Amino acid sequence: MNFFSIRHLTRYRYSEPISESIMETRMHPRSDAYQHCLSFTLSVSPRCRVSTYRDHLGNNVHHFDIPGDHSQLIVIAESVVEHQFSPEVPASLAADAWSELDHVVQSGDYLEMLLPSTFAIETPALIELAGQLEVRRRDDPLMLVHEINQRLFEHFDYVPQHTRVDSPIDEAITSRKGVCQDFAHTMIALLRHVGIPARYVSGYLYRGREDHDRSTPDASHAWLDAYLPHLGWVGFDPTNNLVVSRRHIRTALGRDYADVPPTRGIFRGATESELYVAVHVNASETAPDLDRAVPAPEDWSVLVERAQLPPPPPPAAAALEQMQMQQQQ
Repeated sequence: MNFFSIRHLTRYRYSEPISESIMETRMHPRSDAYQHCLSFTLSVSPRCRVSTYRDHLGNNVHHFDIPGDHSQLIVIAESVVEHQFSPEVPASLAADAWSELDHVVQSGDYLEMLLPSTFAIETPALIELAGQLEVRRRDDPLMLVHEINQRLFEHFDYVPQHTRVDSPIDEAITSRKGVCQDFAHTMIALLRHVGIPARYVSGYLYRGREDHDRSTPDASHAWLDAYLPHLGWVGFDPTNNLVVSRRHIRTALGRDYADVPPTRGIFRGATESELYVAVHVNASETAPDLDRAVPAPEDWSVLVERAQLPPPPPPAAAALEQMQMQQQQ
């Protein structure tokens, strides 16, 4: 059993004051069979009232509206998660696994994770890649998923900021470069291509001293779940050629990134915005004191400013602009 303390800071800074921010966040870790969120707090500056709900996939969504003038917006999500050891994933399944998968899919509710979605979509470039990687129904579903996980790890170079948060998968496929978001979208589309339900997972990856992950340690992470007969949903991380383990901390599930960005919102005003994101994940073998605040790293001290909410401005015409979203690295 492991315990993780996560602090996720997001700061938007504006060149001119804006008059309103409306935002929703998906940073609250999920509780499921092998992971339990022991505590979660969301701090927002300027101060405001934060509401919460669960979407149809069970993701915890927090949302707020800041109506007064402000030149920056700071959101800090802090959580403590208990992670239990999950069972080992075998290398293969029985010879009849493809027919068993088809039977389960036909009798269950998996269509949403089989159809094309905003980013995980079949394109000519994806079909060509499927041919190069020999992605077709052969062996058994689990053996094929293991192989695709490894082949994408070998086929793509991990290059932070090579793509944008809204880049189509063709950019990564053509250049053979990308970040975890691109790896996950590409593998999801390949699995759906052969009839394996696949879903996008947003979260964090803890990196210890002995780990040599390619993904950036100070950012959120993304991987995918594949539905397999007799096993259910199993996580795979093609960025690092890993079967998802106790180091992966899940926050949200969706068809692809469009369903589960860590932050999404709009602001009212005509200005330019600058986005800064930082993530720290710490691990321990004993449960932390939940009554104590997670200490802020020293280099964050100048960023964590508690602003007073100013009075609302007089009515004025202003444009609604979409906030920058965080790319998962």
